Order: sequence, then C-alpha cells, then structure tokens
Amino acid sequence: MKLVVLGATGGIGVEVVRQAIARGHSVTALVRKPEPLNAFAGHIRLVQGNLMDAVELGRTLEGHDAVLSAFGPRLPLSKTDADLLQRFAATLTNAMLRTAVRRAVIVSTAFLFRDSIIPPTYLFGRLFFPSVVADASAMEQIVTASELDWTLVRPPQLTDKPQTGRYRVREGHLPVFGFKIARADVADFMIRCLENHASRRKIVGVCN
Repeated sequence: MKLVVLGATGGIGVEVVRQAIARGHSVTALVRKPEPLNAFAGHIRLVQGNLMDAVELGRTLEGHDAVLSAFGPRLPLSKTDADLLQRFAATLTNAMLRTAVRRAVIVSTAFLFRDSIIPPTYLFGRLFFPSVVADASAMEQIVTASELDWTLVRPPQLTDKPQTGRYRVREGHLPVFGFKIARADVADFMIRCLENHASRRKIVGVCN
C-alpha cells in the first residue's frame, strides 16, 4: 500500500515508518524537519511542509491509499497548542475529502474511555491532563462525524519497550488492566488495521 504517515518524527511515528517499510509498504512522510528520519533516506519519500495546511496536505495525499497519523502535541502542553488536535482533525478531514483517500488510522488517547475503572483513565486524564482530554475529544468528534473510513486508536501510557506483537485489543473499551503499551506495538496494530481491513469506523483500546 501507499501510505502517508503524519507525526512521523514522534515515538509512534518513527515506529510506523520503520515497520511499514519492513512490511513492503510505500511510505511518504510529511514533516517540518526531515532530519529525525535521515536513517530512512532512500527508503521513504520525505515531504517537508506544514501538515496544518489543508491544501499542502491534500497535495501530499494524492495518489496514496491511506493515512496513518501519530500526530499529537508535546507535553507539557503550551497555550498555543491547547486546540492543536482539534485544528489538526479539521485540516485532515478537509484535505482528505478533497482527494480520493478515505482510509485513516489515527492515534488518540485512552483518557477518553469513560467506563475504564482499572485503570481509571478518564478520571486520571480529567484530573491531570484536562486540556489533552478536551482537545482529543474535540478531535474525535470531528473525525467520527466525517465521511472518512476512520479508526481511532486509544492507547494508555506509552513505553519505549521493543515490539512484541502481543497486545490486547477491545473495540469501544480499554482492556481491563490496560495500563501500558509499547509505542512499537501501537504502530504494529495501526498497520495491521490497514492490512486486514479491520476496525473500520471503530474506536479501539489497545494495551500490552
């Protein structure tokens, strides 16, 4: 498949790029600074630009099959980034609807699982990361209301442990005792969603 990876220089994004290449997919990454992806030179197409520009993003999407987005704000959250995910969702849906690309797998956050008790993700998010909860919720509302063929992936605490390929998945909920997951395993699940045509228009909890 021909994939566009957004947020490609972050922890999950780099893993998406690495694993997608290893699985024989064609990868295009739209980034502000290409240097973090120099290790993949010659194996991916790098487009330097602004993914918050719908026209620029639309041009990048042309001719591709799907979008894998690991885009998100860096913590601690700055005031200027308080609605970053909401603006990103509006830009992405606008850009995709200008093209023939409809499939998107997008990373969100387990903080939005209101029914999660062990761990109490929603309570924890509201107490310690209220801005992230509000912004991610607004992002999801835009994506789910769109005509896109989306999957929203909600991981709990992320780690840098190696890829295992062993993780639990539950549609609409976070698996019980879903405290952590490796970024590499989130990337694995995202790619498999495309390869297996799975979890279309579903919100999915994943954890180790």
